[in-house]
Amino acid sequence: MGKDKLRRFAEITAFENVIELEDGKVLKGYWAEHHFKNNNPLILELGCGKGEYTVNLARLYPEINFIGIDYKGNRIWRGAKTAIEENIPNVAFLRIQIENLLDYFSETEVSEIWITFPDPQPQISREKKRLTSSRFLDMYKKVLKKGGPIHLKTDSDLLYIFTLAKIKELGLVTHISTADLYKSPFADDILSIKTYYEKKYLANDKNINYLKFSFE
Repeated sequence: MGKDKLRRFAEITAFENVIELEDGKVLKGYWAEHHFKNNNPLILELGCGKGEYTVNLARLYPEINFIGIDYKGNRIWRGAKTAIEENIPNVAFLRIQIENLLDYFSETEVSEIWITFPDPQPQISREKKRLTSSRFLDMYKKVLKKGGPIHLKTDSDLLYIFTLAKIKELGLVTHISTADLYKSPFADDILSIKTYYEKKYLANDKNINYLKFSFE
């Protein structure tokens, strides 16, 4: 591991807006009350990377709590540091493996989920690791409030098509579906937030897929 990564890992242990591994389990069911000290809705960004979506959404909606989730602490460092420097109190970052989500959030504790440019896991053998596979969707259904939406932004046509098939297979509700977000009428201020990776994809003329769906 490089010196910068080691430094960032060391720094986030002192960040009040970063919760790591076992420390997050005691907040299950009490994120708003005990961490954010309010009763505001809670929105998650899964596989948040550098936290661009988490931080930008928090800027737009100070009355909502946002948690970016990723396992790579050196990436989380950037978003967490920005939130501290800009004094954005409604942002937190949780360093865990996403497959352990149910250890950290109670039933119906979450209002909305964003999945932004996850690893599409293109190999057939890794299908279960896709963040919109059945096993992950089962987790999301448990933690989401009734009607809570899931947003997927991805450059992967494979993941987009796979997710559409899952929605149909499971009888979920599609609210928005587009294979080319920036040529669609849906690219508002929220959907136009661009992550580090999205900017790279767009520079290579890659289309961006977007889905908004829910369990009912």
